Amino acid sequence: MATGERVAALPPLWPVEARLAALLPDLLVFRKPRGSEPELATAQGVLLGVHVTGFTALMDRFSLTCKSEHDMDKLAHIFSYYISDIVEHVLCFGGDILNITGNVLLALWTVKQNQLSDIITLVAKCSLEIQEKFGIYHTREGQDLQLKIGLSAGRISQVIVGDEQRQYLLVIGRDVDDVQVAQRLAQANEIVLSWNCWKLCEQYMFEVEIMREDEAVKLRDMRIIDPFDFDEHFDKCLDYLPHYRTSADTLRTALELDPDSALEQTLRKHIMKNLLKKIDEGQPMEYISEFRTVTMVLVSLEFNKTAWMLHLCHLIQEAALYISTVIEKGGGQLSQIFMFEKGCMFLCVFGLPGDKKPDECAHALESSFSIFSFCWENLAETKLVSISITNGPVFCGMIGAVARHEYTVIGPKVSLVARMISAYPGLVSCDEVTYLRSMLPAYNFKKLPEKMMKNISNPGKMYEYLGHRRCIMFGKRHLARDRNKNHPLLDREKELEAFQMAQQECLHQKKGQAVLYEGGKGYGKSQLLAEINFLAQKEGHRVLPLKLKEADFKQCFYAIQTLMAIFFDIDMCPAYYRQECLHKQLRGIVEEPLHCLFNDLFFVKFPLSFKVSHMDDLTRQKKVKACFFQVLQEAVRETPLIFLIDEAQYMDAASWEFLETLLSTVPIVMVMTLTSIFTLCGCAQHFLHSSQAVLVPILKLATTSLLRMACWELGVVSIPQELQMCFGNPLYCEVLCQDLLSKDILLFHNLQKEEEKSKWETLSANAMKSTMYGILPAGCEEDQELYICTVKDNVNLDTVLLPPLLKEIAVNQLDQLSLEEQLLVKCAAVIGHSFHIDLLQHLLPAWNKNKLLQVLRALVDMHVLRWFNRSQELPAESILVPSSIKIIEQTKEEKKKKPDTDSPLSLQEELSLPQTGVLAFGVPLLREAAWELWPKSQQIALHLECACFLQDLACRCGSCQGGDFVPFHRFAVCSAKSCSGTSRFCSYKDTGSVLTQVITDRLQLPSPQDSFQFQTKPFRSQETFTSEHCRTEEEFLDQVNRKLAQSSPDKDMLTRKPCHCEEILQFVISPLTRHCLVIGETTCAFYYLLEAAAASLDLSENYMAFFYLRKASSLLGQPSAFSFLKKHKVKICQFEEATFCCLRSEVCFNMGQITLAKKLARQALRLLKRSFPWTWFGVFFQTFLEKYWHSCSLSQSPNKSSENSKKKLAVLQQRVRCLSLLWQLYNLDTTASSRRFACLATLMQKNSAEEFANEAQVVSTYVALSQFSQNMGDRDKWLQCEQMAIQKSSLCWFSREGLLATAQLMQALAYTKLCLGHLDFSIKLGFQAHEICRHLKKPALENLVLSVLFKSAFLKKKFDLCVRVLESQWALISQSHDVLGLACFYSACLDLLLYGKGLLCRSFGECLHFIQHCEHSCILNSQSNVMLGVHSSLAMWFAQDSQWNLAEYHISKARRLVKRTNASLFGSHGFVRFLECHVLMLRKMPEGVFMHTPPETRSQTLKYCKEFFSRCVTCPVYHQWVSELKASVMRYGQRESMSSTNTARPFDTCLTRIWIEGEFLEENNSFGRNLGMQRFDKVAVVKENKDEEIQECVC
Repeated sequence: MATGERVAALPPLWPVEARLAALLPDLLVFRKPRGSEPELATAQGVLLGVHVTGFTALMDRFSLTCKSEHDMDKLAHIFSYYISDIVEHVLCFGGDILNITGNVLLALWTVKQNQLSDIITLVAKCSLEIQEKFGIYHTREGQDLQLKIGLSAGRISQVIVGDEQRQYLLVIGRDVDDVQVAQRLAQANEIVLSWNCWKLCEQYMFEVEIMREDEAVKLRDMRIIDPFDFDEHFDKCLDYLPHYRTSADTLRTALELDPDSALEQTLRKHIMKNLLKKIDEGQPMEYISEFRTVTMVLVSLEFNKTAWMLHLCHLIQEAALYISTVIEKGGGQLSQIFMFEKGCMFLCVFGLPGDKKPDECAHALESSFSIFSFCWENLAETKLVSISITNGPVFCGMIGAVARHEYTVIGPKVSLVARMISAYPGLVSCDEVTYLRSMLPAYNFKKLPEKMMKNISNPGKMYEYLGHRRCIMFGKRHLARDRNKNHPLLDREKELEAFQMAQQECLHQKKGQAVLYEGGKGYGKSQLLAEINFLAQKEGHRVLPLKLKEADFKQCFYAIQTLMAIFFDIDMCPAYYRQECLHKQLRGIVEEPLHCLFNDLFFVKFPLSFKVSHMDDLTRQKKVKACFFQVLQEAVRETPLIFLIDEAQYMDAASWEFLETLLSTVPIVMVMTLTSIFTLCGCAQHFLHSSQAVLVPILKLATTSLLRMACWELGVVSIPQELQMCFGNPLYCEVLCQDLLSKDILLFHNLQKEEEKSKWETLSANAMKSTMYGILPAGCEEDQELYICTVKDNVNLDTVLLPPLLKEIAVNQLDQLSLEEQLLVKCAAVIGHSFHIDLLQHLLPAWNKNKLLQVLRALVDMHVLRWFNRSQELPAESILVPSSIKIIEQTKEEKKKKPDTDSPLSLQEELSLPQTGVLAFGVPLLREAAWELWPKSQQIALHLECACFLQDLACRCGSCQGGDFVPFHRFAVCSAKSCSGTSRFCSYKDTGSVLTQVITDRLQLPSPQDSFQFQTKPFRSQETFTSEHCRTEEEFLDQVNRKLAQSSPDKDMLTRKPCHCEEILQFVISPLTRHCLVIGETTCAFYYLLEAAAASLDLSENYMAFFYLRKASSLLGQPSAFSFLKKHKVKICQFEEATFCCLRSEVCFNMGQITLAKKLARQALRLLKRSFPWTWFGVFFQTFLEKYWHSCSLSQSPNKSSENSKKKLAVLQQRVRCLSLLWQLYNLDTTASSRRFACLATLMQKNSAEEFANEAQVVSTYVALSQFSQNMGDRDKWLQCEQMAIQKSSLCWFSREGLLATAQLMQALAYTKLCLGHLDFSIKLGFQAHEICRHLKKPALENLVLSVLFKSAFLKKKFDLCVRVLESQWALISQSHDVLGLACFYSACLDLLLYGKGLLCRSFGECLHFIQHCEHSCILNSQSNVMLGVHSSLAMWFAQDSQWNLAEYHISKARRLVKRTNASLFGSHGFVRFLECHVLMLRKMPEGVFMHTPPETRSQTLKYCKEFFSRCVTCPVYHQWVSELKASVMRYGQRESMSSTNTARPFDTCLTRIWIEGEFLEENNSFGRNLGMQRFDKVAVVKENKDEEIQECVC
């Protein structure tokens, strides 16, 4: 239903008969069956007609807003809500609702003649109460709905027309006309009685006004006359109504009848077939209503007044049978038959659920014309026949109350089709939309004059349909599409090759060739023909293009007739010149006496010759074909001829037969396109199987091609991830892009301009650019402006409606499915693009698992759905939920009955989801179209069910011990649950379906009682930090080895189930945010958006984290410039606001937005009541407090088990995260001020972590402090913090969190051993850390481990191992959008190119191309350590190749960066490379080659060496290397001696003589196998190809 509250599905205990009876009046339910002829029965009764005025005007207002689906939803909601109250009121007074037609309700009280006066009093009282309660309804749109009520009484004739399959009930007679007259005479809020009704009633009881003598009276009120008591009168009237309800539980006795198969069969005849099938399937009634585009046909028959009633019934019967037959052949349904004063109307609908056809407008027009002709020719008493056709979006569904409702259509186009009958009588008229969508020839229509229509402000253009007429003009020389010069044809090389091969075979074999391209709609067949047309004309061929339409199939020989007209150039010439032009073409080829054969074919008038006059029709046809063959044979000798026929499936059989003969006689090339070969005629099938015909399937385009096409359509070089939905269909891509542009939901940004932003709201473009490493614009000019696009922040793509064209295509595909399959697809569409079987089962509770799987298999076999394609690394285990979970459906009451010992985690561990439990949509746009079919109320109800189902699963996976992605999130926001942040959802009446189960509580935020193991597990006390520890590195490594070597699955973390948090994010949390947004639960949506962002950051998906946080920002609204004016649209607690700032800070840090990241981190700390100073004095004072006051506060340890303590733990965890961000941010700057801030942040982080008292957190903190101390060059503190981390590590209970801390510590140890020069030990530790990271699925940490491993192998000269490490690193970073990881990767590749003994991982051209494209990235601009090594390596490459201008550019950049680096490994490595570059230039660079920078000097180089030793104290691995460099510079003080004497061999950059002194060490095969990579072959000659690569990259 439209409302979801008013007309709900019937209770599950109701039998099928009750569901059928609810759709029909008592007049049918309780009638006695009679014969098969039109049944005419007469009875006495009182009729009540209620007309809702203002409804058409309201629809007109909605139609002007151009938001059809949204407006139809509101319109149907208003009308259904309004009419349902009136229906229930009438039923309470014993009325029988005959029908609800448009905005008119007709009710009947059937009684005996002597009871009429009492019943009239009852009905009058009912009418007065209706006017009092519902007489006026104010809408928000400003258009009021009012009622006009008419009453009549007397003899009512009932007639049933139809056949054994479908029957219709009509009430006719003078009194039926009288009630319509009374309605028409009544004004708004008035009640009018017909004259006969007035004569039959107790007149003394009514206050009336005579309107017209012998016609009608207006009822004003009822007189209260003692002893008149209406309650007593009401009880008296109940005795006259045998079918009045006997139970207070229902409003109708008809719903309580016992099962009766005979009655059921009778009632089924009065219900439409598609609705009947859904009832048989047991579909809930609220699942039946839809919003869709349909074509409506309204047939109006006016009869002569002299016609007898019985004869009139036979006329209606004959018309109904013919109309239903014709309409059903065209794919429509005869929905309703209703009488009016002058005749009868038949409402037919094309495109109802299950009936959608691609050409429904054409079928409707042709069916209408057939009906029009039949009624004029065969219905003798017919005075006037009028038919109107409209096409547009409508609401198709149930209107009324639970006890009595009807299936109907509502919409502006329904009102328009009724108005057109009056405006254009005696015609077959249609609106402009029907005219355009029919695709019928224009000469079949005639434009009608515009006329004013009541309550319709803009009816649009109208046309008269003249029927299918033979075309006397040609005008068909065109294809469906023109070739786009700016957009080349994508991925159609094989298809074009088939055409070129056909050309060659035709040329060599002198026989005709045919190429037929078969593909679905929108696959690019017409575009392919346009390309072939261009190529053929370019080669000098003569091309005859032709596009056929569906109507052309019915005309014999029409395709050849039109093709030959194009060949003779008479298709476009004036009619008076056609004969002369044809005569010139035929002269000399065809005998003059035979010219008259073409008179009928080409509409010319050659004189009839004696020879032709003696031919019969068959001989003439053969002679015409022979002449065509002769003419074409002659033409081919001069110029190759090519026929292009688009939509060849519409070609007639005679034309197919002619073309087959033509192929064997004339060397001609035919190229055709068709959508399906299965619907072709026999001649066409025979043509396809000929040896000279080739069928080429047109397949979907690849993902990359579709992305390129979308970029071309939008004029950009890259599009956001949320828009990258690959459908493989060029038409879909084109229409979607045009729709996005028309709806103005995209923002365009210049690609070259990237700078730091000061506001979060302006970061969309930077986030987009950070993901563009894989879409580098190639082949563009330097001065060409390149753009990218982003989606506007306030746009929710989930609710953006499809373009009408694509929705129609998708709905057509949906209606090809069975009813069960349609229902499943519609329910799955609510869940999302991918969905789990158990959640789908939850939305279909009436289906058992076997039925569900059976329907799913059928849909998978049809490729409508597909099993979700997961990575091969995923095991065949549970992927959706923590641990192993079995979904248990239970009510809220059952959950409450369970003992408290059943924690949510133990519940989840019972859930078990198989590997094949997740499916995704396989048909393009089917999910979006199916979702849009739901009325708004049903959408909200279904999304609410999905949200409630997923809420218990929205946590970390079982391998991670559950819990929130934002640690202790639920504890921190538990107080928000009692506030007004969440709103109560509507309760639905219990009707047995999942939508209508009573939801008594809110969709609430997770409660603290739903905590998980790692949150409720007691923490170790502070004293335990001194009781157990590993005293040495050896003990720690032995302990790690023992843990990793344990074989017990319960104890060995690496053999337990891997982390499934990524799947939980994809299938639980991300859909949960969408469900909450749709149902309007913004508080819950904000909560889960934070969870999704935290999960994305945990998985190193920075762009997706930004995507979720941007959605959260839009929920909060635009920030105010003044803090005291800041007021969020969503009420959130202070902790969530702090978390929001912290997550945004981390995203900004990853995007290189350093200033904004600092600002947000400080803001988060302030909200967490832990401010961070701004001045040096504040730093000094805060440092004092942290060192002395904090040690005293640790002795006051709170009770960890209390709820308040857990809230504090949530705050502490966020503080640690913010402070960690702050020291990393300040560590990027080497100024003294930044260093002080960074030191304070590390101290505060350590104190907060110890206060947090989580062992793994403490270890991670000490590892971070160790890393910071190394970067700052503080050797003592570096090693001390590392030793502290080792001591605390034994306290890590071996959870996943503890294992992560262990991996971080092992990475730090590998890093330390590398810096200290213990390379073999560093390599060993690196492999162990890599093994743990690979199982933990921590790509950021794994990438760091591989970087350290590469440096160790590189310095150890294990270059083969270096290549394998780099390939492993590439496999990791190529799946993400990590620009920094790519910079490290290409920096390592450059090292290998310079020193790798000929080994090559990536070419120099690729490395240079990446640097040129990304060097202005904010991310890389903030990473001075990495970029120093990159630019120094590039400068060395260009310098040793004497390309001094390029070397100058990169060495100048390196000089600026060297001042901003620190003592980290990357900084020291870059500094060493910078010094090598200086030495190389001192040796090789001629004087005066640098134009903009001063040349290198010996003193400057020595100064840099001194600076290196003073700064990089914590990287002794490079000290000997730099010492040798310094010694060589001092040894050779003059440039001449430097150029004449070789430098030390370790620094010789010639690629053919690398480190000759040292032998290449044999790599450790055991380590190499762990990486599992193939060895790259050595590059024999790199130097020869180097110049060419450089030129390509530089150009």
